[in-house]
Amino acid sequence: MSTDAVPVFKLYGETHHWPTPDLLHWESIPERSRLHDWKIQPHRHTDLLHLLHLSAGRVSLELEGSQRSHEAPLIIVVPAMSIHGFHFSPDTQGHIITLASPLAERLEERLGAQAGAMSLATAYPLDAARPARRIATLVDQLGEEYRYPAPGREHILEAFTEALFIELSRLTVRQTNAGSARAPRPQGRGLTHLQNYQALIEKQFRQQPSIEKFAEQLGMTSAHLNLLCRRLANRSALQLLHERLLLEAKRQLTYTNMTVGQVADSLGFSEPAYFTRFFKRLTGLAPRDFRRRQPEA
Repeated sequence: MSTDAVPVFKLYGETHHWPTPDLLHWESIPERSRLHDWKIQPHRHTDLLHLLHLSAGRVSLELEGSQRSHEAPLIIVVPAMSIHGFHFSPDTQGHIITLASPLAERLEERLGAQAGAMSLATAYPLDAARPARRIATLVDQLGEEYRYPAPGREHILEAFTEALFIELSRLTVRQTNAGSARAPRPQGRGLTHLQNYQALIEKQFRQQPSIEKFAEQLGMTSAHLNLLCRRLANRSALQLLHERLLLEAKRQLTYTNMTVGQVADSLGFSEPAYFTRFFKRLTGLAPRDFRRRQPEA
């Protein structure tokens, strides 16, 4: 299958936008998969990383061109841009944890050499009792914190996620020692350029540079950058920048007491009115109306 023909989704098997101001999304596998007859067609994400933990059942997994069946207990890592599809058995139990790219990049920086587990698209059979218990406990604790928010929630969610990747890095070492680890596939130049653009967005979105400035930093024309973004992410370069601005705006409106004017200023808008129009155009709500609809954080 051509990479260009693979649909780009915004969440697990869906095309609509990231549904939460959080940088992490947690849900059960049956909750979503039942709606699709337990089958998620091959797709990819430009800016999301998946962790799937199966505690029961089995899955026919398509991952980066290879197809294999796996029995639970199992944990699967799907980095951004990896083509993946699932066909679960109806008795499958487990959870999927999705990380938005800002959180994934933050964890990569903190994990250092152990961050390799985040970029390797693979499935880890949990056939040793102790790692299986530790990983299952971390997934359950993360889910409990996600569903029942309390003060310090974001820090605890990140801590549990970081611990999960440390456990995965240990599994990677075991697989390497056993000679069964699969090396990451080399990326095409286009994907590398897109990831470099996303990294620049993460560093500079508050200043809102022009697309021409971004393209100059990447050593290409703005037309070429737009072509890459549309081909690989199904959005323009400006849309990708706006999506990151919108995510941060939602987070600040939900989790801080900043005024709308302060949020606008922190995100590089010269006037609160410009920010309000931007926010309403992308969400259908004025910032104050969006804030009123959020539960107590």
